[in-house]
Amino acid sequence: MIVLEGGDVVLPDRVVCSGVVVVDGRRVVAVGEPAVVARAVEAAGVPPTRIDVTGHYVVPGFIDVHVHGLEGVDTLDGDGAVARIASRLPSHGVTAFCPTTVACAPHALRAVLAEVTALRARPDTGARVLRAHLESNFLNPDWAGAQPAGCLRLPPPAVRGSQPVPALDSAPFSADDILAVIRTARDAVGIVTLAPELPGALDLIRQLVSAGHCVSLGHSGATFEEAMAAIAAGARHATHLFNRMPPLSHRAPGLVGAVLASDAVAAELICDGEHVHPALCRVAIAAKGLDGILAISDGTAAAGLPSGSTARLGGETIVVGERAALRTDGTLAGSTRTMADIFRTLVSTIGLSVVEAARLCATTQALRLGLTGLGTIAPGADADLVLLDRTLTVRRTWVAGREVHPVG
Repeated sequence: MIVLEGGDVVLPDRVVCSGVVVVDGRRVVAVGEPAVVARAVEAAGVPPTRIDVTGHYVVPGFIDVHVHGLEGVDTLDGDGAVARIASRLPSHGVTAFCPTTVACAPHALRAVLAEVTALRARPDTGARVLRAHLESNFLNPDWAGAQPAGCLRLPPPAVRGSQPVPALDSAPFSADDILAVIRTARDAVGIVTLAPELPGALDLIRQLVSAGHCVSLGHSGATFEEAMAAIAAGARHATHLFNRMPPLSHRAPGLVGAVLASDAVAAELICDGEHVHPALCRVAIAAKGLDGILAISDGTAAAGLPSGSTARLGGETIVVGERAALRTDGTLAGSTRTMADIFRTLVSTIGLSVVEAARLCATTQALRLGLTGLGTIAPGADADLVLLDRTLTVRRTWVAGREVHPVG
């Protein structure tokens, strides 16, 4: 039994100042004021290990549903890349994550999903490995950004009911090849991002949803009407709201307007102060509420590397800029920030409280992904905890009651 005492415990609705968190095995068994928690410790009849965390915040472990890589490692690198990312994320406060891929060839997708499957069955590599997020092959090439253009495809003819379009259906693989990999590794695939305006996309959304996947709308030039049709077909997520989609217009609200208007859809938001202006972050949070926004890093292999370094994103070279990652042609290619950076930005720049920031970095993710026992500090919840100092810097991290940062 471990007792964290003296810290400010961040709950979904308040902060318990000078509070106590009791962990027994992998779970939290008591939270609250010292006098109340003392009774739970006494009832256990086991001498606890007491850890004084005075002057710190105890927050739920961050859950990043959109992270491509970290510290020079990309999810598509192979050779244990996902495990290496999982081992490094706890130093940035992440206790669970969705390994995220860019559009890629079937063999690369098959390899990363095989690793995700293996790691989900062996949850002892650092951060929990959740089902993967595929920024899939079914994106609009006009809004692809740093996605590999040669890997983009239309939904297969059997779905879209039309002839192939050579620009998106060229050799050496087809859309059917990608969907076959997804079907085979079904349990390893959580979120699938696609552009709903592509021919056949609505039928593809229905197929993916019926197979148990969460369809996300993104890398898209969809009109408001096309986006609303996708939501009616079952899409429930939006990939990095505002980025790689047309800007909101008062007469043509587009995908952004549909996402902001729909309570059915949760929206990712890159809260790094670079991808989306802080004022617009506040607008989105006000429109969607704390249960409708998921703060994400969109971190790449460039995250955690010094400015000027090079890294990879799905095999493409990217350069570490001052505030973001860039392709060699200058295209914005994801973030160089981590969830710890995102949490600090939410508080220091966007102006949220630590309670609100924790909701956007952990609680809403667990709620929207159906992760029971994660994303909150409460009796019965898994002890995925992060200790932050007053500068909101990560000092210690626990996953399922096991300290994984610092190591040793």
